[in-house]
Amino acid sequence: MAEAEANILVIDDEVGMREGCRRALTPRGFQVSVAEHGVEGLRKLREGQFDLVLVDAMMPGMSGLELLDRVYEHDPDIACIMITGYATVDLAAQAMKKGARDFLPKPFTSDELLAAVRKSIDERKRRLALEREKELAEEQLQLERISQERAKLDTIESRFMLVIAHKLRDPAGVIKSYLQLMRGGFVDEDEWDEYLEKLDLRAGQLLAMLDDLLELAHLKSGVELSKLKPVGLADSLEAVVSQIRPRAEAKGLLVDLQIEDQPVVLAQPNHLRTLWTHLVENALHYTPHGEIKLKLFEDRGWAVGTIADSGIGISTEELGSIFQEFYRTEAAKAEVALGTGLGLPIVNQILAVYGGTVQVDSTPGKGSKFTIRLPLAPPGG
Repeated sequence: MAEAEANILVIDDEVGMREGCRRALTPRGFQVSVAEHGVEGLRKLREGQFDLVLVDAMMPGMSGLELLDRVYEHDPDIACIMITGYATVDLAAQAMKKGARDFLPKPFTSDELLAAVRKSIDERKRRLALEREKELAEEQLQLERISQERAKLDTIESRFMLVIAHKLRDPAGVIKSYLQLMRGGFVDEDEWDEYLEKLDLRAGQLLAMLDDLLELAHLKSGVELSKLKPVGLADSLEAVVSQIRPRAEAKGLLVDLQIEDQPVVLAQPNHLRTLWTHLVENALHYTPHGEIKLKLFEDRGWAVGTIADSGIGISTEELGSIFQEFYRTEAAKAEVALGTGLGLPIVNQILAVYGGTVQVDSTPGKGSKFTIRLPLAPPGG
């Protein structure tokens, strides 16, 4: 029988009431425990599992109304019935307000007790069943959402793999074609140096793409916090600028570096060097003439770096796509044929890892300005 699984606790200071409830309920298949006051009742609640509690309204030390609050703190789903020899409308209202499922005035018969107990337990079972159905429905909905997200990720991953395969196939295919021409005798000996240079260029493109892909994959896999240390942004920026300055001057470009502060951030040093390298190299590649201006300063808890150039610029329509893997604007392709399209995605991922941001302002034909922000390291960090 269903009732055999119901455990009941009777809390009443009258031994006759406790034992009377036990004698009335036990033959009906209920498991009945008793307690003579609130403290003992709470102890038994903590030690066992109960479906229903019969609580006397008037007991020494702790009243039934006070006990109801403690009972529901322990188990919000338990069913409670208030029993009392001083039944009033006000007491019944207070008991119901505190969560009692029923109210039994003394004296009551065994049949009245049994009816109240069955009603409260049946209500509890229905309530728990509805809650479980709701939980199952929510779990099912969550599983469906997870399944949908996984399907989306699988689709994105598949597309990404196709793009990677296509991007890697291009330089590899060119290298193979050049080699076949040379081995087949279709290239004169006086043209070999030219073809070897082309092969070297394509091999360099392929290696650069693989290096960038590995860098991006490492960044996306997470950064070990134990390897973070205070790093001066000015040092890494100056090192990168010193490296590209000769090439910029050979191109006729003016490089203006202004370091107003010495911001320190928590990071892996190689990541910051990679960040500056991609930003400064981009400015160098896509600025045919004019200048590159770089500035580093602090602003209200942030390290701020700006890289402004007078280069080819980016259209408003294309700005939203420049941080996508392998994306290159048409103007960029025309200026530099063999870019990997992974520099800005790497910049964006590094900033995301360290809680930074990037903002881009650009006008086609007039240049671009990248503004990056990284949180400063805490004092003494």
